[in-house]
Amino acid sequence: MAGGNCTAVTEFILTGVTDHPELQVPLFVGFLVIYVITLVWNLGMTVLIRIDPQLHTPMYFFLQNLSLVDVCYSTVITPKMLMSFLAERKAISYTACIIQYFSFILFAISECLLLAVMAYDRYVAICNPLLYMVIMSPKHCLLLVAGSYLWAFLNSVIHTSGLLRLSYCNSNILNHFFCDVNPLLKLSSSGTSVNQLLVFLFGSLIEVISIVTILISYIFVIVTVLQIRSTEGRRKAFYTCTSHLMAVSMFHGTILFMYFRPSASYSLDTDKMASVFYTVVIPMLNPLIYSLRNKDVKDSLRRAIETKLRYSTRTR
Repeated sequence: MAGGNCTAVTEFILTGVTDHPELQVPLFVGFLVIYVITLVWNLGMTVLIRIDPQLHTPMYFFLQNLSLVDVCYSTVITPKMLMSFLAERKAISYTACIIQYFSFILFAISECLLLAVMAYDRYVAICNPLLYMVIMSPKHCLLLVAGSYLWAFLNSVIHTSGLLRLSYCNSNILNHFFCDVNPLLKLSSSGTSVNQLLVFLFGSLIEVISIVTILISYIFVIVTVLQIRSTEGRRKAFYTCTSHLMAVSMFHGTILFMYFRPSASYSLDTDKMASVFYTVVIPMLNPLIYSLRNKDVKDSLRRAIETKLRYSTRTR
């Protein structure tokens, strides 16, 4: 990794979210609450979909995978960030940094592609309802999810391999709260043009594929829904899509702001605030959006609670 008189960096010092000592404990408590809610809601959603036969449909299969990805996505970042709030020395080893970066890319791209798959699912459900269970067969759904994970894994391998070729000699102070690509490239003492090209090309490709899939799917959905004569029917059809559109808007809006805005407006401090939103807050909001706006999920939760209460009454 290093050549000449360069001494290879064995660890990085994270600057964290803020350098104000008086904010460390309040932020620790706040982000700990967010992380606990993220785990409880996402794992609860996963278990609920697993145990309720009425939720064994393609849409909830994809939602279950999204919840699992959100748990992994948040766990890659948040525990280390929480430790940094209380630690005097906010260090992360070079190896742990590379693993965190690899995992972050893996789950971020998985989420991006799963959101596109869920848009395609809504298109088939609304535009081809009679063929829905044929087109979205268990085998087809499994292939879509497996393909998303595989493509995310390959991208993660490519980006991480590019990162491994870089040298770090001048400084090991990483101006971020986790090992993200932009601060790592800024810190490198070797040429990063290849890495920047990889990030732009593969990032653009994934974003274009995802956003185009989502836009085309919802264009067909809107055209189909507007042809429904019943006002109640149109309202119900739009209602089933709003939760997904909210999740898509938050995730892709933040990603586009983070990685595809003009370089003149780039700021690591601004990026840290945006990163907090899409790495910590969004994984918490996704299950809340889907559960609070979804009648099937609320009904399933009510049935699970009623079953638990009846079982508790019998055992007394």
